[in-house]
Parts: sequence; C-alpha cells; structure tokens
Amino acid sequence: MNIEKFLTNLQTKGVKISIDGDQLSCRAPKGVMTAAIQQELKERKTEILAFLKEAQTATQYNSFPLVPVTRDREVPLSFAQQRMWFLYQLDKESPFYNESLQVRIVGKLSLRALEQSINEIIRRHEALRTTFVVREGIPFQAILPTLAIAIPIVELQGLPEASVQQIVTQEVRQPFDLSIAPLLRVTLVRQQAESHLLILTMHHIITDGWSMGIFFKELEVLYHAFSKEQPNSLPELTIQYADFVLWQRQWLTQQVQQKQLDYWKQQLAGVPPLLELPTDYPRPPVQSFSGSTKKFQLEKDLTSQLVSLGQQSGVTLFMTLLAAFAVLLHRYSSQNDICIGSPFANRDRQEVDPLIGCFVNTLVLRTQIEDNPSFSDFLQQVRSIVWDAQTHQDVPFEQVVEALQPERSLGYNPLFQVMFVLENFSLDTLELPGISLTPEMVERGTSGFDLSLSMWQTQKGLIGSWEYNSDLFEADTIARMTGHFQTLLEMIVANPELRVGELSLLTQSEQHQLLVEWNNTQVEYPQDKYIHQLFEEQCLSTPDAVAVVFENQQLTYHQLNCRANQLAHYLQSLGVKPDTLLGICIERSLEMVVGLLGILKAGGAYVPLDSEYPSERLSFMLEDAQVRVLLTQEHLVEKLPQHQGRVVCLDTDWGMISQSNQQNPIAGVQASNLAYVIYTSGGSNAKK
Repeated sequence: MNIEKFLTNLQTKGVKISIDGDQLSCRAPKGVMTAAIQQELKERKTEILAFLKEAQTATQYNSFPLVPVTRDREVPLSFAQQRMWFLYQLDKESPFYNESLQVRIVGKLSLRALEQSINEIIRRHEALRTTFVVREGIPFQAILPTLAIAIPIVELQGLPEASVQQIVTQEVRQPFDLSIAPLLRVTLVRQQAESHLLILTMHHIITDGWSMGIFFKELEVLYHAFSKEQPNSLPELTIQYADFVLWQRQWLTQQVQQKQLDYWKQQLAGVPPLLELPTDYPRPPVQSFSGSTKKFQLEKDLTSQLVSLGQQSGVTLFMTLLAAFAVLLHRYSSQNDICIGSPFANRDRQEVDPLIGCFVNTLVLRTQIEDNPSFSDFLQQVRSIVWDAQTHQDVPFEQVVEALQPERSLGYNPLFQVMFVLENFSLDTLELPGISLTPEMVERGTSGFDLSLSMWQTQKGLIGSWEYNSDLFEADTIARMTGHFQTLLEMIVANPELRVGELSLLTQSEQHQLLVEWNNTQVEYPQDKYIHQLFEEQCLSTPDAVAVVFENQQLTYHQLNCRANQLAHYLQSLGVKPDTLLGICIERSLEMVVGLLGILKAGGAYVPLDSEYPSERLSFMLEDAQVRVLLTQEHLVEKLPQHQGRVVCLDTDWGMISQSNQQNPIAGVQASNLAYVIYTSGGSNAKK
C-alpha cells in the first residue's frame, strides 16, 4: 500500500497525524490504534515524515501564487544567481562556470533556420536576454527587450578530431563579462560539407543543466518548423525567470530559510573535512582547477536491470546510482562517512519547469555506511537522505557553509570534494528534416572538484563521464575506477542483498591478474645452492636496492647481508654448526630478519618462539629442542623462562656482535641439514 493510501485509510478511521520536526504525533479514537497499526507507523515513519513534510511545503508554496509581475521596479538576483555573482567577483577570468553543450549535426543544414530557431529561444526566455548591473554596490538583473545573434561559422575542414576538440575547448573556456550582453555564445564548426559541430556556451548565472535540456528540446521543435517555413508551434510562456525571482523572495522568508538551515546544521554536523581518496599525486596546497574527462558506456541490459532494481525497491534511478557511487567511494577511501555534492533542479512548481534560468542548488548528501549493511538496506537509507534533502533544498549552499563554518583550505572544496549528477536531458540522436542532431559532452579541461561523475540516460544505455582533477589523478587510475564502478553495478543488480563489504570491484582481467598471473611465481632455482647463498648472489646484483622495510626503517641488500654475516660469525664462535638449534624470540623488526638470515648463514636451524605463549609452553619448547643459543631483545628477556641455552640480545649485544667479520661465512651445510623446527599444536615440524 502506498503511503498516501495508508494515511487516507487512517484518516477515515479518525486518526490524526501531525509532525513536529522529525517526530510523529498521533491522535485516534479509542480502540482504533491497534498493535498492527502502531507497528506499521513505526516501520514507515521515515516515509510518513517525508510525505507530510512535502505536503506541508506545498501548502506554504500555494499561499504565494507564482504569477507574472510588472517590470516597474529593479529585479534582484535569485539566490542561485547571487552564488554565481559572488564566484564571478572572485575571478572574472575563470571559465569554470561556463555551461556548454556540443551538438553534432549531420546532413544538409539550413543556417537560416538554425539561426532563426536560436533567436526565437532567446526571445522566449528573458534569462537569455539578461545582463547584470550594480547600483550602490547591489547587483540587479537588467533585462533587454530584444536581442538577436548571428552564428559565426568556423571552417575546420580536414583537421583531425583531436585538433577540432582543442579548438572547441578554447572556445568554451572564453570568459564572459556579466555586464555585457549576450551571456551566451553560439558557434558553428564546419568539419565537412554536411558535418558540423554546434557549440553553445552560456554563463551559469543564466542557465543550468535542466535549462540545457529545455534549450535542446525547443531547438528541435523550432528548427523542424522554420526549416519548412512553418510558424512557431511552441506555446508562449506564462511566466519568466524574473517572476520566479520575485516570488522566491516572497516565499523564502528568513523564517523559512532558518528552518531549512537548522536541518542542514544538524544533518552535516561533524562531517569529515576531506574524503581521502587514494591519489596518484600529493594534493597541492592551492587548487588549480586543472581537469580532464573520461567517458564510458553501460550496456543497455545493465541499465534496464538498474531501473528494475529501483522500481522494486521504491527508489529512483538517481538514488540507485548515488548509493552505488557512495559504496565505491567507501571502498576506495575506507571511510564510513561519505559526503557527495549533487545539483538539485530546485523546480518544485510546475510553472518553472519550461523556463531557462539558474534555478539549481547544490546539496550535500551525507551517507554513513556502518555495520556493513546489505546494499538493499543501504539503498533505503539513501532514499531517506535524498527525500529529506529535497524537502530542504531551497536554502543556498553558501549559507549552509557559512552556518557550519567547516575547516577551510585552498586545496579543496568545503563539505564535499566529490560530485554526482544524473542529467535530465538525453544524448540520443534526433532526426529532423534533412539533418540529425546528436548532443555530445564537452571537454572543458577543468575540474572544480576532486572527482565528478555525470550520467545520462540514452536508448543504448547509461552514458557516464568522469571529470577529475588532473593534479591528483592519472588517466589510467580513472580508467580502472570505471571498470570497478561497472563491476560494482553488475554485482548489485545480481544480488542486492549482498553486504557492502562483499561486493566485488575487480574486473575479470584484474581477477585473472590477481589470482593467476601474480600467483604464477614458480621459479627454477639451482638445486645445489641454499637460500642464504641465493640471497648473497642477489646482494652482488643489487647491493643498494632496499631489501627490508619496517615502519620508517630500512636496510639495503648490502647492509642486511653485512649484519647477517656479523651475526653468523659471532654464532659460529659460540659453537653453532649444522643442525644446531637456535631459538629466536624477537618482535617484528629489522632485527628479526637479521636474526633469521644470520642463523642460516651460520649453518644452524631456527626455532621460532612467541613471547606471548604461556611460560610452561615456552619451557617445554626450549627443553625439548635443546636450544643452544636464544636470540631475543632485552625487553623480552624477563618474559622468557629459565633454560640452559645462552641468551643473545640483538639490540643491547649488537656492539659486541658488530666486531665480527662482515664477509660471507662458510658453514659447510648440506641438503640433509635442518633449516628450522616449528612447534605446532600437535607437536613439532622440522624442515630441511
């Protein structure tokens, strides 16, 4: 039963449900509130809260009708535009907030119809005719009554695709002056007689991702009409972006903003300052915003399975992909507390759906993966997070940052460093009179975050694009991440009940490399030489290479060989010879490796002992093995029982040991001599 029907049934029984913050309050006639109803209320609390909050918000919205307003006063900036304006003031030459769309046009193009179509879109949408002026330090919108553009043609026939894309990147990176119209550029690149690229670039202050979809849809309708010399069939817009701005200022009062801000202060309290992804390079102290992109495609069947999983779980495709992305980041970073930024359309009213303009607001979606939940359970957590975020999406991101005052750094973005976007427009090819139009992703050469994942739905399946900080990541690393993400999605749809820690990330080629190639370690060693002799040969080949590392200490092959030789000569002076058993009780350290190798070089066999063993077991092992010499460390001596062997501390006695010869000793061992003796739970095992 859906939540609306469930609440309606309760209402017919006289049950009244209200909300106070995140708490439910229920009143019901005597005898109505059965144990079954109470249990269902408890289980569906999150759904009920989200539904009632949405209804409450809708009631508040409806009390402020969104209608056309006369332009007899200055039009302020929307909250989203204020954000863009502030960022523009920080760096007026930055291209980072240029929004671009690239459309491949194949066929006999009518430049006249194309130009007429785009100018009609500009006429229809005031936002595209808007510049920004400052009066007494306060920015306002300046809406031009008319604006028409001519589309320049750039001839690039014969150039390779890579060179064309370099020119396109240069075009989309050109900055705008927000006080000078137009704040959009349209360029047509001719590659062949009937093959063009249409490059559309607008400043983010007049558009957003949703608006790009509107632009493309209207271009489709208008070009179809104008190329046949037919009239415009699009209905006139009932309101404009400026009407929305004035409505927003009326609706989003300080009281409403504070209520939403309180939610975010609670939701994001104590978030980790940084998502520690494994990077290829150290993080620079100041972001350069240098970036690159990596595209990928998911198979149609996998896309269908993801959609079906969402339908079965009562979630959207956005929620499913977001949950999978959070799991990927969790597995990469080993962090349980993951914050992902995501742009929300912020178009809660139908009246604004067909408008071009800057509505979008960035929300921080915080997921906490605790106790290794199943993906299915985690997906429900993500659903609640997204619902709550949508209910509180009006307060600007900058106000959230200001209220939380997180740890700031010039090297990374506050609150989140990773972004996820599921775009609302398709990249499918459109067939129009005489031409086909295919939207394409634009490579900007920038990245505002460590990592951004954008995805589009197409008839052939989901298309994805990573935009990554090239100061941090290599292209090969992102390519591997693509494979891991796809493998993760395949595992999820195959069994969503698997726990997050059980979901494999490795591709088939990586599994083969790990299980087969890297395990194919068989080497034909000489049968007439022993391990310490093979080590000595390696020392001659790579004396200065690092042989052993422990914490912040290390020894080269030459250094390790010299120390082991000194110990071996010293042990031989104590009477150690082939088949002599020597105990070794040393914590993990460089001394442990020196001790093991020194014993073998002296010709003896080692008996490993653990200082944490019970005293009785250690006594038995020492007596049973008749240990002649015991290598240990000074601080472990008091833990060891009394025995007949001689104690040598490799730390405090090293001054005496280091006086011995550093040359390779002659031990006279044979293949029949012992190498070590190990005591197991069932007795001892001796190895030659």
